[in-house]
Amino acid sequence: MKTAISIPDDVFKDAERLARRLGHSRSQLYSRALREFVARHEPDHVTAMLDEVCAGEPAVDGFVARAGRRVMERTEW
Repeated sequence: MKTAISIPDDVFKDAERLARRLGHSRSQLYSRALREFVARHEPDHVTAMLDEVCAGEPAVDGFVARAGRRVMERTEW
């Protein structure tokens, strides 16, 4: 699909340089960037994928659970 958008000149120049460096067209670069941005903002999708991964995991013993909990409590989200 073709679309027209407005972006600041400095963003455009940075994108042009990056596209050249990566050997991508402008369209490829913008599509990739937008796809990554959308994926980062889909918390339900991320949660569903993590749930799917965890569903296949065996039960964790007490030591591992406590150690994991300590790590998670110290991690800034």
